[in-house]
Amino acid sequence: MKRTDYITWDEYFMGISLLAAMRSKDPNTQVGACIVSEDNIIISTGYNGFPKGCSDDEFPWDREGKNVNCTKYPFVVHAELNAILNSGGRSLKGARIYVALFPCNECAKAIIQAGIKEVVYLSDKYCGTDSNVASKKMLDTAGVVYRKLETSRDSILLKFN
Repeated sequence: MKRTDYITWDEYFMGISLLAAMRSKDPNTQVGACIVSEDNIIISTGYNGFPKGCSDDEFPWDREGKNVNCTKYPFVVHAELNAILNSGGRSLKGARIYVALFPCNECAKAIIQAGIKEVVYLSDKYCGTDSNVASKKMLDTAGVVYRKLETSRDSILLKFN
């Protein structure tokens, strides 16, 4: 008989997203993304961090500063956009994106433009904020489905031995 305790596709792809997030050097928020084709094939992954060639030792990780350029916000590329850019030009039409945190309005624009049709997320931490309301309005208007991942699991354990 086959195993019955295997993980679902949603758990698998969200797990990949969470694993990608562990590459982020952001001391406050680590987000990963995993883009998957309609055939459940991983197309791309990404995590929040600075653009290639921009040293994470030379750019600020601060959330507050005397001006915006003393913070991380104008420099960090979000996980969703990184995953889209990391796709190497492959078509994302009809794909799903798995992210731990509901996408901001800027990432929602990129998701829509890329042709991604579904967003699966774990947390809607910023629900009701201006950015979140704008994201949902754009996603709804563009016909992009979004849903919170429902699972009975608390965790998935990875071991290297």
